[in-house]
Amino acid sequence: MGLTLRACAPGKVNLCLFLGPVRPQDGRHRLVTLFESVSLADELSLRTLEDGGDEVHCPGVAGENLVSAALAGLRARGWEAPPVSVEIKKRVPVAAGMGGGSADAAAALRLAVELGGVDPDWLAPLAASLGADVPSQLQPGLALGTGAGEVVQRLRPLAEHTLAIVPANGAGLSTAAVYRQADRLSLARPESQLAEREAALRAALAPGARLSAELMVNDLQAAACALCPQIDEALRALRAAGAEHAILCGSGPTCAGIWWGADARRRAQAAAARLRGRWPGATVAQPVGA
Repeated sequence: MGLTLRACAPGKVNLCLFLGPVRPQDGRHRLVTLFESVSLADELSLRTLEDGGDEVHCPGVAGENLVSAALAGLRARGWEAPPVSVEIKKRVPVAAGMGGGSADAAAALRLAVELGGVDPDWLAPLAASLGADVPSQLQPGLALGTGAGEVVQRLRPLAEHTLAIVPANGAGLSTAAVYRQADRLSLARPESQLAEREAALRAALAPGARLSAELMVNDLQAAACALCPQIDEALRALRAAGAEHAILCGSGPTCAGIWWGADARRRAQAAAARLRGRWPGATVAQPVGA
């Protein structure tokens, strides 16, 4: 019987996302974004095998999985642990802007570290090679992302708050398609304005602080709405349900409403209950840390 290890893979919400110009070295957009891990999470179990190769099973989700790429990256760097089988129980919506695949890959890397034989120096470059969201999820919590999102600074929690998560009904969006639409709409900020937004955000990020509406902006929102008009409806519904702020999660189409304060959970739960008539997947999530 093989050894079995388990980990949660929290989804993330971008509390803000400022889009900058394209980087000449790799064609990716510069970003300034605030990642927050939330309690809506996938579950991973890793079991060692006696022989064969590494396996990844994710029932209900077809296609390539970043966990397979994460394991292959470890093997390419010399990881000599026994072959493993990874089972993923999906709860984070797929192709929804909450970084579920990235969270799974990061959780798989954490499990590999726990299993043993992983050089810590491998993790950061491997995570960055898997995708811009993976480095921020190596250690769940609140983090500032710069570069193309892969340069991560860990932060202490903000003021008490709760989120209502509204997945789009049956809709998914390709991140690449949203960025292409953002380019068509010329949504990227000039370098000087991106630097100004970064400075303002850093100044606001004291532990226990509340973010202002001016900072809780997702520059990809207009592009995502153009591709998926029901996003606008979900954002309006969250505000009508009492959210103090409503924002697109990443490249969408999932939306999040935010309530601040000691009674935020109660108010968010009441809102999510009302929203389920139109969006059956509406749920409440709490910020989580490592």
